Amino acid sequence: MGNGRRGKDATAKKGKKGVKLLIILLVLLIIVAGVLLAMKLLNKGQVQETGMQEAIPQEPPEPQVQIVNVNSKTRPYAVMINNNHAAWPQCGLEDAYLVYEIVAEGGITRMMALYKDVYPEKIGSVRSARHYFIDYAEENDAIYIHWGGSPQAYSRIDSGIDDLDGLSLQGSIFFRDRSLNRALEHTGFVNLSEAKNYAEEHGYTRDTEKDLLLNYSAEEVDIASNEEAKAANDITLKYSNYHTTSYIYDAENKAYKRSMSGKANVDLETGKQYTAKNIIVYKVHNYTLSGENKGRQELDNIGDGTGYYISNGYAVPITWEKTSHSGQTVYKYKNGEEITVNDGNTFIQIMPTNGVITIE
Repeated sequence: MGNGRRGKDATAKKGKKGVKLLIILLVLLIIVAGVLLAMKLLNKGQVQETGMQEAIPQEPPEPQVQIVNVNSKTRPYAVMINNNHAAWPQCGLEDAYLVYEIVAEGGITRMMALYKDVYPEKIGSVRSARHYFIDYAEENDAIYIHWGGSPQAYSRIDSGIDDLDGLSLQGSIFFRDRSLNRALEHTGFVNLSEAKNYAEEHGYTRDTEKDLLLNYSAEEVDIASNEEAKAANDITLKYSNYHTTSYIYDAENKAYKRSMSGKANVDLETGKQYTAKNIIVYKVHNYTLSGENKGRQELDNIGDGTGYYISNGYAVPITWEKTSHSGQTVYKYKNGEEITVNDGNTFIQIMPTNGVITIE
């Protein structure tokens, strides 16, 4: 009988253990189920929240112009470009974001090409400085690059203009391409990459405090809707009996093909014809300096006047105003609103008052 009692007690103990184990398992199952449910609800909430975020329309990033970095504070370089017909073709103008063309002695024009954050290794041929071109280098806060210069130009440079002169810096910065079949004076070029290194070493490359001369738009500027707009597919700018610059509109590429005195204005290295997205043209009185018999010119560019902004096959009348030699020229529509130009390179054609502008 004693053995039977102990057997029953053992069986009872096993039963109690089994009940406890079952309870523990049930509790664990409940805990696991609770955790899983909580995770499911959390994930559902996150999905819903994410879905709500994706449903919120996002502002697209502002389009950026391609011709120049409008946020860059680096200083441009302004290179004097030879435009004597015996110096054609030129080199490196396709990389310039802005080019000025102004008359010089003998009815010959010179150009000044501006480069910002791009440094071509061959630009030219480089020509000597003229003092009124320095006005336009200053209005862009540019480092002025030239090969020699007039007494008037050196007087301006000595007043505090950051410049690089081919007469004193020949070697890796300025060099001659003696393979060209032209007079020696038309063979000088500048390596802008080397010029940049020199400018950095000599402290010329501080940040600029001036805004870009022109306002650029990444979206096409609709000047055709301007009530004074007129078709501009064929443009002829007669500077003198010696020189004429002309443009033909290429509607497929929305750019103007550039020619000079009846010849396509092509690049020395690539052979490609230069083009312009924007053209600004106006007249400024010029006259020959007396007392030196060199034919050098003076330009009455402090003041105001009228002209045209041309782009995408249309021309609209504008006004211009320049209040000081270093002050930026301001271009406005006739209603007084400052012009905005299309994303692309710009040629500013400053013509004599006796020059002839034909826009058709």
